[in-house]
Amino acid sequence: MSFGGLRVLALESRRAAEIEQLIRRQGGEPFVAPSMREIPLAENEEAFAFAGRLMAGEFDMAIFLTGVGTRQLNRLLATRYPEGEFAAALKRVTVVARGPKPTAALRELGVTPAVIAPMPNTWRELLASIEGRSERRIAVQEYGRPNEELLDGLRARGAEVTRVRVYQWDLPEDVAPLREAARRLAQGAFDIVLFTTAIQIAHLARIAREEGVEAAMLENLRRCRVCSIGPTTTEALEEFGVHPAMEPSQPKMGFLVKEAAEFAAQ
Repeated sequence: MSFGGLRVLALESRRAAEIEQLIRRQGGEPFVAPSMREIPLAENEEAFAFAGRLMAGEFDMAIFLTGVGTRQLNRLLATRYPEGEFAAALKRVTVVARGPKPTAALRELGVTPAVIAPMPNTWRELLASIEGRSERRIAVQEYGRPNEELLDGLRARGAEVTRVRVYQWDLPEDVAPLREAARRLAQGAFDIVLFTTAIQIAHLARIAREEGVEAAMLENLRRCRVCSIGPTTTEALEEFGVHPAMEPSQPKMGFLVKEAAEFAAQ
């Protein structure tokens, strides 16, 4: 079984040449757009600044929007603070989760949210769930797209809002292939899209937004056969309303390409 000439987009960076060869061997027409580069943990000063202020008692509320971002923030802070110190600081403030995924991530840390936004877990439900509360010094964990409606809604209630953008990856030095991928995807030029790590969808959406094609890109991405390497990547995709058609039997690139080809043939 093979891709049978289908147009396959991959966003792999470090092993870009390898995934291109794998797609060709499986009969696909590849377009590989490297989507990220690793940055030193020490450069995530925004997250560390938030942690310092949290531990100094400068926040009344912390809002967590995604499970992926919550876990990544915890891993990041563990490089500088003793184990459990971040969780202990969160227990001293009102913790709010936008639905079940950040709730699960927080509970892994031993933190139970005081407020959980109900389905469908949008910024509207989140704002409604904290209506009338007195907390005004609020930190908002972001991962991927900024949620300006939520931030504006909090500020309209008189809140002092601090954005906590969580990242360990940045855009590649050369973003031209990624821009081309976003434009082509917005035009419906791909049949299959392979995601090999969670941050790829955030960077793809960021570039599409800069190009003015984010809505069209996401609409066409949802029509493609999207293949995710594993649960963490799937969760990140679902934050953008993209529901993968398959995950491989093992979370490895070779298995992803081979089994995506088999899935496509079926």
